[in-house]
This record gives sequence, structure tokens and C-alpha cells, in this order.
Amino acid sequence: QVQLVESGGGLVQAGGSLRLSCAVSGIISSINHMGWYRQAPGKQRDLVASITSGSRTNYADSVKGRFTISRDNAKNTMYLQMNSLKPEDTAVYYCNADVQPAGWLTYGNYWGQGTQVTVSS
Repeated sequence: QVQLVESGGGLVQAGGSLRLSCAVSGIISSINHMGWYRQAPGKQRDLVASITSGSRTNYADSVKGRFTISRDNAKNTMYLQMNSLKPEDTAVYYCNADVQPAGWLTYGNYWGQGTQVTVSS
């Protein structure tokens, strides 16, 4: 069974940094596209950053220059380094991945349970 587990959230002051991790567990053949999303109270879930299997990246305009997405394919883990955090970055952050479980011919799309990031002013 494939699971995505986020870690690294917490409370930080404005201007501070946090590093989120997303570990993909289970018996896996391949992981393709991965991404981080966030959802603030009363708002929709939005894409923050994404990364392809070849490490091509894409960022929301609001985080460009402050956040860096990366992945370690050997560890089946994705990261989000968040610097210069602002109060408006406060949200629950979710990881998402297209994963091909062992024995499957196709990819399934999976979500983590989310991790809270709170930035105080």
C-alpha cells in the first residue's frame, strides 16, 4: 500500500525557514510527477511547487525565489525548503505524487495527510 507522509511543519516567525519532507512508502516501481500544495482556512488547495522525475521544477509566483523543491529518488523522498517565510504562507501543506506501485501497469495519484505551517508576524 502506497503512503505519503509529510513532516517538518511547525510554527516559525516571519523571515524564518522551514524544510518539509514527503516520504513515499510501500512497494513501488516508479514515482513520476511530485508536488507540494497548500490550503489556508476557507481557501482552495493551490499548487506551491512541482518537480518531474527528471527534476524539472515549477513554482507558484508567490513563492518564487523563496522556496526550493527537490527530490531524492534513491530515498523516494521530496523536499520543500521554505525561506523568508511570510504570514501569508500559513497553511496546511500537502504532498502529492504519481506513483506506480509494484505490479501495476499504471500510475495512481496519491496525497499525504498534510502538515501545518504557521508563520507569525
